[in-house]
Amino acid sequence: MEIASGTVLRLADDASVQHVGDGAVVLLARSGQLYTCNGTTEAFLDKVDGARSLGQIVGLLCEEFEIDKGTLDEDMAALASDLVSEGILAAPGLDG
Repeated sequence: MEIASGTVLRLADDASVQHVGDGAVVLLARSGQLYTCNGTTEAFLDKVDGARSLGQIVGLLCEEFEIDKGTLDEDMAALASDLVSEGILAAPGLDG
């Protein structure tokens, strides 16, 4: 599933992000699954607020990490797709 840059992302209703030490974990309350996040995923999830689009999140990450936007566009679209598939993120029209 490809996530377009204009897609607004939010955490799924049963997902929560907890910052622990130098990283973060995501808990899915419904299943009890716990996911460990690397720094990139943590930074990405910190920007997901249900109002920003994927493109806006990528722009913020480009400023924060001074990385090439083209590379980050591809990487974050793939990450967003994975997180939607795992049920961690939700997006209008992509639910279910």
